[in-house]
Amino acid sequence: MSGQSTGSALIDCGGGVTLERGVRFRLSDGTALVSDHYYPPGNGQQPTLLMRQPYGRDIASTVVYAHPAWFARHGYNVVIQDVRGRGGSEGSFYPFRHEGRDGAETIAWLRTRRESNGRIGMYGFSYQGATQLLTAAERPEGLECIAPAMTACDLFAGWFYHNGALRLSSSLGWGVQMLKEDARRLGLHEASERLEAAWLNVRSQAMHLPYGFHPAIADPALPSYVRDWLAHPTPGQYWSVMDISKRANCIEVPALHVSGWYDTYLDGSIRGFDLLRRNAGSEHARQHQYLLAGPWVHIPWSDRAGDGSFGSQALFDTDSMLLRWFDHWLKDAGTWTDERRVRHFVLGLNTWHEADNWQGNSEVALFLHGRGRAQSLKGDGILTGLIPSRTEPPDLFVYDPEVPVAAPGGSQSLPGLFDQTAIEAGNNVLVYTTEPLTEPVHIFGAPHVSLYAATSAQFADLTAKLVRVLPSGRAEFISIGIARSTFLFGSDYRADAIHRWEFHLEPTSCMFSAGERLRLEIAGCAFPLYDRNPCNGTPPREMTPFNWSRSTHIIHHDNEHPSAFYLPVIA
Repeated sequence: MSGQSTGSALIDCGGGVTLERGVRFRLSDGTALVSDHYYPPGNGQQPTLLMRQPYGRDIASTVVYAHPAWFARHGYNVVIQDVRGRGGSEGSFYPFRHEGRDGAETIAWLRTRRESNGRIGMYGFSYQGATQLLTAAERPEGLECIAPAMTACDLFAGWFYHNGALRLSSSLGWGVQMLKEDARRLGLHEASERLEAAWLNVRSQAMHLPYGFHPAIADPALPSYVRDWLAHPTPGQYWSVMDISKRANCIEVPALHVSGWYDTYLDGSIRGFDLLRRNAGSEHARQHQYLLAGPWVHIPWSDRAGDGSFGSQALFDTDSMLLRWFDHWLKDAGTWTDERRVRHFVLGLNTWHEADNWQGNSEVALFLHGRGRAQSLKGDGILTGLIPSRTEPPDLFVYDPEVPVAAPGGSQSLPGLFDQTAIEAGNNVLVYTTEPLTEPVHIFGAPHVSLYAATSAQFADLTAKLVRVLPSGRAEFISIGIARSTFLFGSDYRADAIHRWEFHLEPTSCMFSAGERLRLEIAGCAFPLYDRNPCNGTPPREMTPFNWSRSTHIIHHDNEHPSAFYLPVIA
């Protein structure tokens, strides 16, 4: 590995901060990586904050974080590096594949630089969060803490797939975004035009059939990674060699995990916090995993998500919190000593709460009831705490991939808090609702369902959605989950046989006040948030109108088949 090399002339960023652009560092395999370095006031040795990202080092995640010069003004060397194959760095980009080793070698180099005191922290969200986790798993000397936000330790379960169903809109959309730069770097003009056209028409991306052969990603001259994601719909070696889902014991540093209730990677963030709290490689690391869960979408972190507004407390100062985090671990400032393990924003109350554990301390079971006509808001589906004591007729609906149930944010799968009453008007959705609550209920954690269901197709999906119904009738989306029969049951699933579908929804923290009602929606899809099931064994990525089928879904709720909705609550 080479040492320090000269970038451009120093640029005055104000407040005593100087910037050196385009500093080059050569990895052990000969690949040169390029970074921008922000130096704090003074000439002494200081700790270093490192962000490794694929979007352009001048952007530096300023869509959600303060500019690097702000952190430098507070006494840190700040290094923003283009990962392999992106920006000014050499090599070929394949997401996640090289980030562990490249990150570890970068840290070893940074510790040799004259401005460094040898103590390193990492920060960043989304892909920049994954680079932290992968680097930390290499145990580089000098890395003392990380702050991964809106990311995943388990790429299969937390980033790309949810209980076997592809997170279609986010996976394909992000893939198109990444391939655009690859096409430009490779000089592929026609491929670039196709990618730009797809990028400008978000809805067309997921609507194209078959989506696995979308013309924007199909050019064999482009890197294969998007096609590879779609071709690996089950967990296995392809995924585990690129993440740390099986190597949590290799991480031995404290981590501050940041997540958003309406973020694409919410489940991945919470799973990562849980995983490292249980399985990190040292007692020190296990005791110092922290979670901040706000009411945010992926971008921006604000007081609004969808058509909902969460009040002024949602405008949380994450930059100052990061500064306290790094001051504590890299400057021994004692600025994190009294922090609780979890700080979470409570939807409905629109205030922050603190806790020592994730998930509520008790569980409420609500059982499905009805007289066989729970379809839509006009139906008779109800939720009560009573187990069915007699035979009740089941509820039926037809899943038709040609007329899919829309995602919570509509046909473009927009993230956030949206009114669901338009979706609930369709007979392809079952709706079960409690009576108005007589006292508040605080749901905290990941709800789960146990549904006794039969489908006329041997291959099927079920979705479950938690909805908060206000006295006005507005039905606010809170949380959703999906499960694919092949993922839950493998080859044991049979058409027209009753199977017990058990799966989790994504986590939340939400207060349902007295007078409000809890609602469970059940459907066969949530498109284009998730891909559609062809219902006949055709791989979903190969589905077209010529090879899809319909399925009649039957949800049983009687004394022998007590379908239920389980809610983690704070008693």
